[in-house]
Amino acid sequence: MSTLAERAEHAEPAQPADPVGPGPVEVADGYRAGRTLPFRVELVRQLKRRRTMVMGGILFALPLVLLIAFQVGGTPGEGSNRVNLMDTATSSGANFAAVNLFAAAGFLLVIPVALFCGDTVASEASWSSLRYLLAAPVPRARLLWSKLAVGLSLSLAALVLLPVVALVVGSLAYGWGPLELPTGGEIGQGAAAQALLITVGYIFVSQLVTAGLAFWLSTRTDAPLGAVGGAVGLTIVGNVLDSVTALGDWRDFLPAHWQYAWLDVVQPKPEYTDMIQGVSISVTYALVLFALAFRGFARKDVVS
Repeated sequence: MSTLAERAEHAEPAQPADPVGPGPVEVADGYRAGRTLPFRVELVRQLKRRRTMVMGGILFALPLVLLIAFQVGGTPGEGSNRVNLMDTATSSGANFAAVNLFAAAGFLLVIPVALFCGDTVASEASWSSLRYLLAAPVPRARLLWSKLAVGLSLSLAALVLLPVVALVVGSLAYGWGPLELPTGGEIGQGAAAQALLITVGYIFVSQLVTAGLAFWLSTRTDAPLGAVGGAVGLTIVGNVLDSVTALGDWRDFLPAHWQYAWLDVVQPKPEYTDMIQGVSISVTYALVLFALAFRGFARKDVVS
C-alpha cells in the first residue's frame, strides 16, 4: 500500500483556478499576479477615452461660463434680500473659486465621480473584453483594485481641476486678494488657500458614497449607462430625502445632509464638528459599498 508521502510525490502540482470559470489555467513562467494590469497602464487607458476628455473640458469651461454670466448679468446677488457666498463672487479670485465649488458641489461634481467609477468595469463587460482580461490571467481582486484606484484618482483630479481653473480665472478677472465673507470680515490669502484645500478634500470624501454606488453597480451590470445613471439617480434621491424635514434626526444618517458642511471652514473661526460627522458617514457607506463590489464580483460568472 502506497503511503501518503508517495502519493504526494507522484501527484501533479496544483495550478491556479481559472478566474473566468471552473478548472485550471496554464500560466507562463515568471507570472506575478501583483504585476498584472498596473496602475499606470490602466490610467493611460482611461485618460485616452473620449468621456474623460469631455468631462475635463466641461469642468474647465465652467469658470469661464460663470465669469461671462457675471459680466453680462451684473453684480451677483443684485435684487435679492438674502446674503450668501454667491454675492461675493467678484470680490477676489479666492471668492470666485469658492463660488464655483458651491455651485458645482450639489450636482455637477457628482457626474464625473459616477462616470469614472461606474463606467470602468461595466464598459469592459459591454466591450466583451472583461473575460479576456481575467483570462490573461488578471486576478479579479487585482483588476478591481486597479480599476477603483484609477477611478478615484480621476475623480480627485476632476475635483481639483475646477477650483484651480476658477482661481486662475478669478484672479485674472478680479485680482488676487483675501477671501471676503458674505457676513462681513475676510480671511487672509494663506488661510483662504488652506480653506480651499480642506474644502476640496472634504468634497472628495463626501463623494465617496457616489463612487461606491457607481463602482458596485458597475460590477453588477454590463451597461455602463446603467451604473453611472443609477449612482447619479440614487444620489439625487438622497438629496431629495434630506429636504424632507419630517424625517427629523433620520436625516443625520444621509450623506447628503452633510455635503455643505465645508462652509463652516470658510469662516473667521473654522468649525469642524459637522465635517467630522460627514466624513464618518461618507466613509462608512463607501467602505460597505466597496466591500459589496469586491464580494459580488468574486462570485460573479463573467461571460462577457
